[in-house]
Amino acid sequence: MSESLWRTEYDFSTRQIEVDGHNMHLVDQGDGSPVVFVHGNPTWSFYYRRLIRMLPDGLRAIAPDHIGCGLSDKPQAYEYTLNSHVENLCALIDSLHLENVSFVAHDWGGAIAMGCAATMADRVRSISLFNTAAFPPPYFPLRIRACRFPILGAFAMRGLNLFSRAALSMAMSRTKLSKAARVGLLAPYNSWHNRVAVNAFVRDIPANDRHATWNRLAEIEASLPEFCETPVQLVWGMKDWCFNEQCLQRFMDAWPHASVLKLNDVGHYVCEDATDDDLSAVIEFLSQHAVQPDPTEAADD
Repeated sequence: MSESLWRTEYDFSTRQIEVDGHNMHLVDQGDGSPVVFVHGNPTWSFYYRRLIRMLPDGLRAIAPDHIGCGLSDKPQAYEYTLNSHVENLCALIDSLHLENVSFVAHDWGGAIAMGCAATMADRVRSISLFNTAAFPPPYFPLRIRACRFPILGAFAMRGLNLFSRAALSMAMSRTKLSKAARVGLLAPYNSWHNRVAVNAFVRDIPANDRHATWNRLAEIEASLPEFCETPVQLVWGMKDWCFNEQCLQRFMDAWPHASVLKLNDVGHYVCEDATDDDLSAVIEFLSQHAVQPDPTEAADD
């Protein structure tokens, strides 16, 4: 019954592709200019279902679940690091032979998408970011730090699923999640085994520059100016306690040309908390900057 509840909101064309020796699940729907949706933690491609449904003809939705997340394989002995997720996303884009990619990213997905973009800048068409970071963390929220307490932190996240469950309310501001959304966001993370990456993502947040991921984030931040002429959109829920306005300002400093949409009463789960009108601004941006089909090719057909 619970699966049928969320499946009605996630009735897309999906497939599996082998990446780094494991099956990566992804939505692959539509034809035309590719839009790659990159999720964070503890979400999965389900998080982008509203935007995927809103995409017009001429745009192709590619929404992968990171290894360890969503409906992808969840190996227990795996290097769940930012660098691995970046490499996996690049491998997926290579495997699908994608060009002129529009990235849409949120939370950890921002760092993953921008790490991938930096390695294949010639394939990037546009960038749309929701509350995220692509630089070493400017602060370390106590709520996140508590999840890293030895033994207790892992038990809370993998045994009790407290991290994912807490996000259902703490990541919202304007509204409350529907029952289908609550069930869908939690569905892939229903056991200790299946929460391996949720825990690992939190463990990979660097507290200082002695952590390898801190240095990787610094490299990604250094690459941001490469996209100073790339169309960029920043859509920010201003009620986010984690990726707050300080993070938004860091991106605005790097990309003064960016289109900025501040949603004053929206929380961290922007794609859940925002209205259809808010999200339509993202669709308009993607459509405006997508590669348009050649009308002469259509005529030839």
